Amino acid sequence: MRQPIVLDTEFVTGVPDQLAEHTLYVSMEYATVAHKCCCGCGLEVVTPLSPTDWKLSYDGVSVSLHPSIGNWSFPCRSHYWIDKGKVRWAGDMSQEQINSVRAKDCRAKARYFDPTERPIVPASTAKPDNPKPGLWSWLARLWS
Repeated sequence: MRQPIVLDTEFVTGVPDQLAEHTLYVSMEYATVAHKCCCGCGLEVVTPLSPTDWKLSYDGVSVSLHPSIGNWSFPCRSHYWIDKGKVRWAGDMSQEQINSVRAKDCRAKARYFDPTERPIVPASTAKPDNPKPGLWSWLARLWS
């Protein structure tokens, strides 16, 4: 079992050229989080934030990223979660499992970015162009 790791968080505009160990660099401007691989191999991990990539949550003290970080193209093949600033190691995955996750990610991106895959709101449920006036409009007319 690997040692627990606590990560510091730095909110930055741009990611620095040199990344420090055990530090998450969060750039909201570029919707990116970068850090050195938590296994200690020294390789840089970049996680784009988007509806189809990673999501970041910040509780005022620490950062969590979802889903897990799977560095399967790195020689270390490390796999971990970043949860409230702490690294939780995940188990090894077979190449078949990795391929399945990658295919699922590709399908999710295709659904998100392909407008033909998005649900179309039927005309009967769409909001009318001229909605009925609300209570405040009615009261305003009453007093004028």
